[in-house]
Amino acid sequence: MNMKIAFVGKGGSGKTTLSSLFIRHLAANEAHVIAVDADINQHLATALGLDEQKAAALPAMGAQLPLIKDYLRGSNPRIASASTMIKTTPPGEGSRLLRVREDNPIHDACATTLPLDHGDIRLMTTGPFTEADLGVACYHSKVGAVELYLNHLVDGPDEYVVVDMTAGSDSFASGMFTRFDMTFLIAEPTLKGVSVYRQYKEYARDFGVALRVVGNKVQGPDDLEFLRAHVGDDLLSGVGHSDWVRTMEKGRPAPFDLLEADNRMALQTLQNAAEDSYAQRDWERYTRQMVHFHLKNAESWGNEKTGADLAAQVDPAFVLHEHLCQEVGVDQPV
Repeated sequence: MNMKIAFVGKGGSGKTTLSSLFIRHLAANEAHVIAVDADINQHLATALGLDEQKAAALPAMGAQLPLIKDYLRGSNPRIASASTMIKTTPPGEGSRLLRVREDNPIHDACATTLPLDHGDIRLMTTGPFTEADLGVACYHSKVGAVELYLNHLVDGPDEYVVVDMTAGSDSFASGMFTRFDMTFLIAEPTLKGVSVYRQYKEYARDFGVALRVVGNKVQGPDDLEFLRAHVGDDLLSGVGHSDWVRTMEKGRPAPFDLLEADNRMALQTLQNAAEDSYAQRDWERYTRQMVHFHLKNAESWGNEKTGADLAAQVDPAFVLHEHLCQEVGVDQPV
């Protein structure tokens, strides 16, 4: 199964650290993983063990948008050219769909293989928001490449995509937040730590998004009770102090097998919750939400920007589904 998982939370909550631990946990369980850093502050690569120089040299998905669009367009007759595609353009008959494990031009251009203790993962990054972007670009234009990627991704056995989202409510500033089978909100057991929960919950509820809260820096039962009092049954688990993480953050990572047993169990709880949510995925609703945000973007800015009627890109008979790669009518690489 392919699960799309997002980590969100307030800045400083430990979102990137926990997403990197979860990625290591999946790799240790022999899963096939693509990790995506979609945060405005790009730190996932270093949390996964790359030094700053190598992390800064990673290819940026945002710089490969023309390639991504041209490849995904395939032979879809509803999309006249790659230049008329926007971040929400949905797939249809003739579009190329993606698999986590496959080699394709997008992975070749954007993904870097990282060796972890128990196997390799692929890492993709949106690229940092630089001083040159100030006043001329919105950060969400950079994560548009990730949204297109997720919209064209279908399922295979034991495949995971884990996205470290940008901090705060900006995670909900585009339709990308509906692309996930599970969204983990990382919260510290403080009033400030739980302050974003209600806002996140409201967004998630309106679109049927599965949202669970993971406590971070939990020091005991009192911290868990505090979180439960504020988020109720949405509290999934808590992660406590970790000497392993402290060592990793000092650039001296120990073997992942030495991560504290309680924290390993918490990560397994996250994986179990994601798998349970995936089993309930409604593909028709998933596709319908994709179309909803595309039409909304087309009307508000897309039609004017491209000079095309982007509503015509919607294939009304198309429903994204896990078996599509084996069906006739979907253009796939040989």
